[in-house]
Amino acid sequence: MFDYIAERVIKEGTYIIETGNTVRATAAHFGISKSTVHKDVTERLKEIDEQLFEGVREILDKNLSERHIRGGMATKNKYNGRGVNQVL
Repeated sequence: MFDYIAERVIKEGTYIIETGNTVRATAAHFGISKSTVHKDVTERLKEIDEQLFEGVREILDKNLSERHIRGGMATKNKYNGRGVNQVL
């Protein structure tokens, strides 16, 4: 694996651990595609840093389990005129 890819993967993993953000938010932050971030943190990171991978996996699993709740809140806010990212 190229060094620049390994650096990017570690930066993405660290960012997810520090912020608890989703793959989508991480992709937006780094200016790369969601597919790239997903491949980086689910496949490449395991080869580079097993411990960081486990931490990222926990956060991604948590985000996955909460996905339906965030979607419901976004829809509720949309129809209440608050916008998607505004808190109740």
